[in-house]
Amino acid sequence: MAKNNIIDVCLFGLEIGKLGHDIDKRASYFQYSSEFLDSNQYTNIFPYIFKRIKQVQVFKNFEGETFRGLPPMIADSLPDMFGNIIFKEWFEAKNKEFKKITPLEQLTYVANRGMGALEYQPIAKIPKTSTINIEEVVVVLNKVLDLKNETSEKELSDLALLNIFKIGTSAGGARPKILISEHKETGKIIPGDMEYSDAYNHYLVKLCLNEENEKEYNKEKIEYAYYLMAQEAGIQMMPSKLIDDKHFATLRYDRQNGEKQHVLTTSGLTGWDFKKPDDASYENVFKLALDLKVPHKDIQELFRRMVFNLVFANIDDHLKNHSFIYNKENNTWNLAPAYDLTYPLNINLNYSNVSRALSINNKRGNINLEDLLTLAEQFTIKNPKGIIKDVQEVIKSWARITKKLEIPERVMNEVKKEFAELM
Repeated sequence: MAKNNIIDVCLFGLEIGKLGHDIDKRASYFQYSSEFLDSNQYTNIFPYIFKRIKQVQVFKNFEGETFRGLPPMIADSLPDMFGNIIFKEWFEAKNKEFKKITPLEQLTYVANRGMGALEYQPIAKIPKTSTINIEEVVVVLNKVLDLKNETSEKELSDLALLNIFKIGTSAGGARPKILISEHKETGKIIPGDMEYSDAYNHYLVKLCLNEENEKEYNKEKIEYAYYLMAQEAGIQMMPSKLIDDKHFATLRYDRQNGEKQHVLTTSGLTGWDFKKPDDASYENVFKLALDLKVPHKDIQELFRRMVFNLVFANIDDHLKNHSFIYNKENNTWNLAPAYDLTYPLNINLNYSNVSRALSINNKRGNINLEDLLTLAEQFTIKNPKGIIKDVQEVIKSWARITKKLEIPERVMNEVKKEFAELM
């Protein structure tokens, strides 16, 4: 662990400050580097929460699972849900108690391997391996996630689990994800933390584990179908594909042109907890976008995404599923490409009292055309009815796309029943 529970926070090759965390006082501490402040570089990397002062800043208001006591923009780097499962198994295999791992120690394992461009030092050493086999990773993941069976320490320390730890812990969300880099010429796949050069395509891969309660129902294929529909609806997304016709792979927007991109979620930018309803509204996301002074085309794009999520029943469009990307050349922010556009529920299970993660016009259910037009007027959306009509038209493509992907007709129909026609 870092000496005196203090680690360095770095960005674009610069140390921008130091971070401390006191478990007993339930407080985090951040102090900007004087050299960084004096250089007057990248003055807009943290538009909120951190003040651009040389004194130590104390944070006590960010407890709970989402932020773990850390400033939100730093907590954005922590693994989320699935990544924590792997952390837990990996540490227990090394006879360490996961509960005793501090957030700062976890950041030293994220180190320079995380999403976005923020890096943390000192870096915990993890042995390097040069290649990975996705199917081997899936086999070991199934062992790790099968809580009914004991998994031996020998299995937990094998190469595949090490790769899972290295490349899977920094991609948030509830479903298993790994980060990989695929060489553009040779097709060789290596762990996603080893390279970010332009010689590789850098992917986030969502793995199909063929869980018992999802027979016939490949959620990764469904997400790929949604990706194809989002493209038809004119939504900006990174190029995506299926690996082995079952694993969903999308190019990472935080790795472009051989450089790391500084990206923060809405939750990380603001300190709004994505697991709580208090600030979880589309109105707040629009207001944040306006406050960041994104181009108006981004506001139009955000409206289109909101409509898409409503029409195609993506209720899990929470605050961490909307991100912004920093342009270091002109010190500005833009809306990041869309991601996690999918049908989030399991068609084989029964649900009650399901509501949207983000409210629209103070409503989380039974949202209608009038609600959308209220937001359109509030945020000066051009031709909102045209956008709604364009997105709705894509419903007609669902049967064609799912048939081409060989998604069972039963699955296609069960998902389609949830689609909403607003006009």
